[in-house]
Amino acid sequence: MYTAGVTGQKSKEKFAVDSLKVADMSIWMGKEVTHEPPAPEFLIIDENTSNMDRFNEEKNWIELMLSRVFPMAKRRHITQFTSILAGDVHSSWAYKQLEAAADGIVDFKVEDRNNEAVNLMRIRIMRNVGFDSKWCVLKVRETFEVTLDK
Repeated sequence: MYTAGVTGQKSKEKFAVDSLKVADMSIWMGKEVTHEPPAPEFLIIDENTSNMDRFNEEKNWIELMLSRVFPMAKRRHITQFTSILAGDVHSSWAYKQLEAAADGIVDFKVEDRNNEAVNLMRIRIMRNVGFDSKWCVLKVRETFEVTLDK
């Protein structure tokens, strides 16, 4: 989605979309669902689904997420991280619809501590499992491995 939404180019990735317009994505998803053999289970990390606002009316892309994207991922056992910009970027209706449909919500933020950026994350909601909702520091090691510190 990054390539189509930000660079406007066609991605070389195997399961990439060429357009972020709801009509185009709906057609693409319809083909993917019926594709034989079915695509293997995989991980999707969409770092900025808020880009959908650039190409569609908010209600239309939210309905696509709720009626096609989330159900397709569940049917195909795809682990999906959908990132939405926080704040007043979208309507409260949009945030409520997406949060109600999500299996979990993880928050990320950056704080300035002693003139150093500190990356934090927490699990705000995780359905059907126990979890700790305290903010944790994300540490990036020299090997680019990410760890959590309480």
